[in-house]
Amino acid sequence: MKVIGIVGLKNSGKTTTIKDLIKYFNSKKLVVGTIKHAHHNFEIDKEGTDSFIHRQSGAQEVIISSSKRWAKIEERTNKKERSLKYLIKKIERSDILLIEGFKKDNHKKIEIYRKVDTNNKPLYTKLKNVVAIVTNDKISTKLPIFKLEEIEKIARFILNNCKK
Repeated sequence: MKVIGIVGLKNSGKTTTIKDLIKYFNSKKLVVGTIKHAHHNFEIDKEGTDSFIHRQSGAQEVIISSSKRWAKIEERTNKKERSLKYLIKKIERSDILLIEGFKKDNHKKIEIYRKVDTNNKPLYTKLKNVVAIVTNDKISTKLPIFKLEEIEKIARFILNNCKK
């Protein structure tokens, strides 16, 4: 499985780029997985459903399953996040794994950069393992630079530069 992170500041276009990469890779018959880091609490279950009631009653792990999909919800009581390495091991069928966030981890990353104001500096100068920049702004770097709309070129770069 090829693994690449997509990093950038808020509203830089990370999710849009990932969406477009998923569509491109799917058109090439590749199976894509994603991991998204959340800085806040989130719910994937709906209040009033049986699985929600199971969790509210104290179940630490709940699996919801149907013929079309399944999901596992694990309640974390110790407040410590699972490591990215642990989460990657949970992705079992994908040819390519796109990671949004987790910018301080050691996996290879592509930075999505948009100069919003004069204080907005590229992250690649501070982060480890940034291997390319996606931007329509002018920046000076030795890293490969792609335009935001060059999804096919970005995808080929990922396929050629991310090891299994």
